Amino acid sequence: MKSKKKVLVWLLLAIWAIIVLFPFYWMVLTSLKEYGAYNAEYIPQFFTLAPTFENYIQAFTDVPLGKYLLNTLFFTIVTTGLMVFVTILAAFAFTRMDFKGKNVLFTLFLALMMIPGELVVITNFVTITDLDLRNTFLGLILPSVTSVFYIYLLRENFAQVPDQLYFAAKVDGTSDWRYLWRVMVPICMPTLVTITILKVIECWNLYIWPSLITDDPKYFLVSNGIQQIRESGFGRANIPAMMAAVVAVSVPLIVLFLIFRKQIMSGVAQGGTKG
Repeated sequence: MKSKKKVLVWLLLAIWAIIVLFPFYWMVLTSLKEYGAYNAEYIPQFFTLAPTFENYIQAFTDVPLGKYLLNTLFFTIVTTGLMVFVTILAAFAFTRMDFKGKNVLFTLFLALMMIPGELVVITNFVTITDLDLRNTFLGLILPSVTSVFYIYLLRENFAQVPDQLYFAAKVDGTSDWRYLWRVMVPICMPTLVTITILKVIECWNLYIWPSLITDDPKYFLVSNGIQQIRESGFGRANIPAMMAAVVAVSVPLIVLFLIFRKQIMSGVAQGGTKG
């Protein structure tokens, strides 16, 4: 009976894996099809006998995708670094600092997660436009340097650090700044790694904000480049070239996740468990 249940579980997991992985397979398959052959398919073909890498070459020549990748890399590194720094300071303040109205402020802070993202985008757009920061990296970066969810996640992790460590450090004359970076940050490193990786993925895949805040190709990210490739077809969307660009852009994220998947899982579990 147990063996039958085990087989059933593995069968269901295999089916679910196929469902989850099929979009990625279809993306890779489409990227290997010629533009003309793809448009000639009245019935989608689930394989190709004549794969080509022409779409990958086209993706990097029709538009300066390499330049957009460098822009995205710069944007991701700077934004993630600033966000992690701000998140650490905010989480520590809500965990160890005593000030009037802290609990009320934290409750209001969490309430921000209830606001639809579209409304925040509109507010950020108006603010960045009023500051004359459109078509600048600063305008791209500033709205993404804080995250209510990441602050909450790290704050819950900081709360698990025993109070005795903090009191002992204060007895030894350790400042809050030094205690934060010498004790709390190393202890909560798995959660910080998780936050960092998730933010990198978020920045790398960002689409709406870059499309809204910049129309200068000098500041385009890969999301803008993929849209340009899509529109490069002769009367029809160049889907194969666009899929080739998406594959090229997705590979670094997939590799990053595979390398740090254990840290991500442990960090989420550690940050979400209190006690």
